Parts: sequence; structure tokens; C-alpha cells
Amino acid sequence: MENILTSNPPNSGSLYFNYKKTFSVVLMALVDANYNFTIVNVGSYGKNSDGGIFANSNLGKELQRKNLSLPASYRPGSSTAPYVLVGDEAFPLKTYLMRPYPGTNLSTDKRIFNYRLSRARRVVENTFGQLTSKFRICNRRIHALPKNFDNIILSMCILHNFIKKYDKETNLFAEVATLAAYDDLPAVGLNASIEAFYVSDTFKSYFISPAGAVPWQNNRI
Repeated sequence: MENILTSNPPNSGSLYFNYKKTFSVVLMALVDANYNFTIVNVGSYGKNSDGGIFANSNLGKELQRKNLSLPASYRPGSSTAPYVLVGDEAFPLKTYLMRPYPGTNLSTDKRIFNYRLSRARRVVENTFGQLTSKFRICNRRIHALPKNFDNIILSMCILHNFIKKYDKETNLFAEVATLAAYDDLPAVGLNASIEAFYVSDTFKSYFISPAGAVPWQNNRI
């Protein structure tokens, strides 16, 4: 989830004014392992909280209602973990959504979990970097009417996927720019269910097991 900088629309008051004292709209996106945008939600005001944006999005609502045809969820006592989304500190911990353990004085196994989660999130960060590199409008404020903000951003996400699929001569990895026009959303501390902690603990245990550990992880924490 990122804040995309915009100009301050006329007569909009503080709707687009975010905590970093800039004007923005929020792009919440789900990406796959191949750097494609799979679900995009755009248009929330910069002033809105990250947790509220996710909870009120169609994706957040359908996940909470368990209306999506996802594989079986985690069952207490089972060693099999469910499929999950990977998020950062801006998201709440759910049975279907993993976020880092908060705090600094963490145990080794929790620090390893946070490293592995951060490593997976690089796919998301690189996808936004590719978008910024390809579409230079992302490197400055978008000057447009509010009704056009959504269409501009959605069009960029669609074209990003199209170029990756059909333009084999374009290397989106050749130049991954810094996210100059993006503002990260602040971290939140939301209460999680016991079942959600069970899921994160299952992944935590797997990441330090012989089957799930990677050789270099102890050197990265």
C-alpha cells in the first residue's frame, strides 16, 4: 500500500492531506511472484488510515467474510499452514495476512521470521519500483482532477502487466527507480486473533526448521 502524491484538488479541504503533510491518494495492490498486479484498489483519500482502507476494500471485506475460494484455512494442532498474503507493519495480523513481529528486542526465531517476510515483500517493492521506472509520472505529483486520479493510476497498473507480458524487448528490471512520489503509510498496532498468532507461529517454526531454513538467514538478522 502506497500514497501516490497528487496536487491539492480545489475545494477538497484536508481529504487528500496525509500524515506527512503532503497530498495523496492511496494505491493498495496485491502482486504475484512474477511482479504482476493482480488486485488493485485506488482512490482512497490520503488522510484515511491504512487499516481502514484495507478493511473497507472489496478484497478486505471478502477475505473477512471468507467468500473467496481460498484453500483450507489453518486448523489448530495441524502443522500445515494456509496460503497467506504478505504485508508490512501497516497491515493487521490475520489468519490470511502475515505482518512482522513488532518491537526491537525480539528473539532469534522472530527476527528470522521478520527477515523472511521482508525478503518476500521485496517482490512488492520491486513491482512498485518497476512501475515508477516505466511511468515517469510517478516521479512527480499528479496534476489532474480527482475523477481522473483513479483512471491514471489504474491505467499504469494495467499497462505494467501488458508490457511485461507482450513486450519481450523491454527489461523492467534494467532500471528500478526509487519511489520518489510514493509515501509509505504508517505502522499500526491492531489486535489479532489467537488463530492468527497460531498461523504466524507455524511459519516462524518452519523458517528455523531443517526443512524451511535458508543457509544465510542467521547472518541477515
